[in-house]
Amino acid sequence: MTRISSGAITAVLGPTNTGKTHLAIERMCAHSSGMIGFPLRLLAREVYDRVVAIKGAHQVALITGEEKIVPPQARWFLCTAESMPLREGRQAGSANPNTSDVGFVALDEAQLAAGPERGHVFTDRLLHARGRDETMILGSEALRPIVRSLVPEAEIINRPRFSTLSYAGATKISRLPKRSAIVAFSAEEVYAVAEMLRRLRGGAAVVMGALSPRTRNAQVAMFQAGEVDYLVATDAIGMGLNMDVAHVAFASLRKFDGHRQRRLTVPEMAQIAGRAGRHQRDGSFGSIATEGPGAFTPEEIAAIEGHHFPRLETVYWREGSPDMASIDALIASLEASPSHIRLRAAPEALDLTILKRLADEAWVRDRARAPAMTARLWAACGVPDFRKVGVEPHARFIARLFTHLSEGSGHIPHEWFAAEIARLDNVQGDVETLAGRIASARSWAYIAQRADWLADPARWAERTRAIEERLSDALHASLTQRFVDKRTTILMRQIGADVSALPVVVDATGEVLVEDHPIGRLDGFRFVVAPDARHADKKLLLAAAEKRLTGERARRGQALADAPDTALALIADPPAIDWNGITVATLAPGTALTRPRVMLDRALDCLDRPLADAVRARLEGWVNAQVARRAGVLPRLEALASDAAASPGLRVVAAALAEAGGIAPRMPIADAIEALAPPERKRLRSAGITLGTLDLFDTRLLKPAGARWRQALLAARDGTLSAALPPAGATVLPRAEIAGFRTIGAQAVRVDLVERIARAAHDARTGRTPFAPDPALATSMGVTAATFAKLMAQLGFRTAPAKDGTARWAWHGRPRVAPRPRVQPRPDNAFAVLADWGRLGG
Repeated sequence: MTRISSGAITAVLGPTNTGKTHLAIERMCAHSSGMIGFPLRLLAREVYDRVVAIKGAHQVALITGEEKIVPPQARWFLCTAESMPLREGRQAGSANPNTSDVGFVALDEAQLAAGPERGHVFTDRLLHARGRDETMILGSEALRPIVRSLVPEAEIINRPRFSTLSYAGATKISRLPKRSAIVAFSAEEVYAVAEMLRRLRGGAAVVMGALSPRTRNAQVAMFQAGEVDYLVATDAIGMGLNMDVAHVAFASLRKFDGHRQRRLTVPEMAQIAGRAGRHQRDGSFGSIATEGPGAFTPEEIAAIEGHHFPRLETVYWREGSPDMASIDALIASLEASPSHIRLRAAPEALDLTILKRLADEAWVRDRARAPAMTARLWAACGVPDFRKVGVEPHARFIARLFTHLSEGSGHIPHEWFAAEIARLDNVQGDVETLAGRIASARSWAYIAQRADWLADPARWAERTRAIEERLSDALHASLTQRFVDKRTTILMRQIGADVSALPVVVDATGEVLVEDHPIGRLDGFRFVVAPDARHADKKLLLAAAEKRLTGERARRGQALADAPDTALALIADPPAIDWNGITVATLAPGTALTRPRVMLDRALDCLDRPLADAVRARLEGWVNAQVARRAGVLPRLEALASDAAASPGLRVVAAALAEAGGIAPRMPIADAIEALAPPERKRLRSAGITLGTLDLFDTRLLKPAGARWRQALLAARDGTLSAALPPAGATVLPRAEIAGFRTIGAQAVRVDLVERIARAAHDARTGRTPFAPDPALATSMGVTAATFAKLMAQLGFRTAPAKDGTARWAWHGRPRVAPRPRVQPRPDNAFAVLADWGRLGG
């Protein structure tokens, strides 16, 4: 952390539109050589073009991760902060000068040292990037305490804003003034706003950080030339990209920072809003939303207009010249804690995360034994995840990269490199597809800029540059085609027309209409696009509808939270809850069979958290009430199975019945049933359980509503159903696995009717004397003679010869039939059953 001092050091601090960058360019060009580090590749490229116009292309260099233009006689260098060539030993690349070899060095947007992701890079440059004759630190006034503490020798100069920045209030997109920039914080939101502007105002240029400089310059050129009057951009616009913008409108005040959705900080708001106005011309800012989280608070407005922001107390730091003796030494130095009170340890960045993952691989450690190979591994881990694929896929890519870098010649096979970039050399596709290819091309462009990673790096760098340019031209054409209606733009400019906001209506049937054009249906909470809403014009209408549907969905969500029982219904397979014909939730395994979890349908993700919680609570209450009403025996059985006062035998029977959903064959637990005392049998009967000859059951679970709830609870717990629901009122069916039925021969007979036949047979017999049962009861139910014979055998009767040839039966003891296959008991109940069974001697 030792600071490097050389020549005069000046810190130029102030808000946006103070000419800080222009001053740095003037000062650099006044020296015999110089270098400026920028936060964005786009900004570095913009300033490079300006300096080339002053000094000539043969004397000016551009150095970024993906692009290097370094003429042999280069004296002035424009770089991204990460790519600034530092003192020997701090960054590879002997072709570039050491910082001390140039007369002037400047660091732009130095307040980014307080950012968790890249802050440590800016802190390192703040401490170490020095010019031979002059050093300049550019940043916001909030950086003053950091400069005073870390660079005490620096002279601090405050630059006031050239013009006034004022709040203009909230304005609908249709009423935004010309020369406005609308700022959004996701590609999806950018595209939606741009499509709205195409419909209402004829079109808009699009600027995002992920665009290549070539695409970005082409889009900005349209805006600067007046071909379009509106610009839609991400927060990349806040980092010094200079355009003729009079008003900045925020489409949102929330962004995803890589970890979570959060509200912008006031300095972030000011950085973006400050792009309005240029030189002596005043600018304004505002929002699209008139109220809610998308609107500015009075405190935020006052802070932005007055340029009053909290001072930075600390900045992020990480060792910029780590120990390469070994992998462990490298990781230790990167995780070292700073010793200065103004410095705080940087969060673990992606490069360190990848390094740690690869360090767990034995083959990586085996190859990275020498310091030179450790440095090569660290360089590979530094390849950015331009594709945004996440840690695991990116780690696999880096592992493959290091495999090639650590074997043989140490070069990446040209076959692999060529095949990958050839796959990207395709200019067909929509905006999202082309943008994705450009992101992938940036990865290979970055690799091609490493002088010792390829056998012929210059050739491959040129190949990747050519591919990126072709893709950039195609993306610019695609953006223009999608978001610019030049005919509308010209007409509106001629007649000065103003278009009001598009009205969106949801009628009583759920049809969604924009300007009386049906564009789809709102089925419950899910918007279903109309078949004819696929062409370009309808995309705008869909984006407009989505904004309006927020209120309608919230209204429906409240109606669901307040829904009466009659509006809700159960779907048994798969187990789900229906609300007025719309599936709103599914049932998933819970803590017990009778306590399933209610999982809201994905379509309800559009509801805010409190309303979604209210809907879930309503549905859970309805489920609990319906289980108690339709399948009330099941909670009683679960309670009895865990009743410490009950005997082990009673708990075994109750647990087995609860596990099977209130209907179970008698044979597997016959011994436990036989051991029950009369009071215990009475306790089961009082709960509604029939202790049948072949099955135990509750007749309420055989009724349509009870059977449906039983099946739904079993399906929610087990994830599948082993038996089908019978048709309403069915008593005897062809042989199949049917819930509440016993399969006998070629038929399936409902278990309560099996018990009626069994009782009739036992009532007709006298001891073990053979008798001829009356088959009338069975026949009236639809039971065939063959089925009846098999049933008598299952009940424990055997045929006995008769002189007159009639079928006679004799009692041979309690039934002995093989148990039917059933679902394996869940572990939580199985342990209790086995424990009690052991105590019974079973």
